[in-house]
Amino acid sequence: MLDAAPRPCPCCAATDAAPWEQYSPPDWQIVRCTACDMTYLRNPVAYEALEEDFAWEKTYEVKKEATKGSTSLSPGIRALRQKLGLTHRNKHDRYRAWFNDGHVLDIGCGHGARIAPPMTPYGIELSKSLHAQADAYMRQQGGYCAHGAGAEAIWTFDEGQFDGIIMHSYLEHETEVMQVLKGSHRALKDSGAVYIRVPNFGSLNRRVVGAKWCGFRHPDHVNYFTLKTLTETCRKAGFTTELINRIALPVDDNITVLLRKAGTS
Repeated sequence: MLDAAPRPCPCCAATDAAPWEQYSPPDWQIVRCTACDMTYLRNPVAYEALEEDFAWEKTYEVKKEATKGSTSLSPGIRALRQKLGLTHRNKHDRYRAWFNDGHVLDIGCGHGARIAPPMTPYGIELSKSLHAQADAYMRQQGGYCAHGAGAEAIWTFDEGQFDGIIMHSYLEHETEVMQVLKGSHRALKDSGAVYIRVPNFGSLNRRVVGAKWCGFRHPDHVNYFTLKTLTETCRKAGFTTELINRIALPVDDNITVLLRKAGTS
């Protein structure tokens, strides 16, 4: 399924890449950029296929059934993370503090209920089924959900419209990474922030579990970030990066960061 003109690196736009054969199932080519070390899917499907055939809610369930628990390093690691308070928590209060109870855009918002009052929710969702649910909820709260690809729909909002932007389990799906980040930079107030959560390709779990790692989901996961490659990609779009899960990162299957516009306090 690899086209004559394969996808360039989403971080640095280089075209030379080395294959990760152990992570590349039939039809899908996972590669590592030889210029910046970014790992990505070189032959993604078109946006249209992600609307229904490979929609997030479908591929998630397929992956969950296929791995049957093999995606966690061990019960011991899970117990240790719980004991140390490193497990994921409801972020509503943190969103309120980061985004000043303002207008918040959730890109790849799924059902749309992640943002609750007193914040005003807006969203972008590619899946037709999930978009309908999200739009209905957000309109009740004073916002709305745009239907389409994030890298395109982000440019339909006003400049400086949002106090906060959320990309929760989204950026790993986006083929046009730089376009959506630059669009977010434009749509964000100078005082605003962007929250990003992506699978952690640098995690210990990925190194141990290998091809069964939970972060691999073909073909809708197209980017596999480490903290280094995520930070560099966001820097090129005009952002500074603050790591949120600093203590848990080595044993966390995800990276969570907060972005601010470079040059603003």
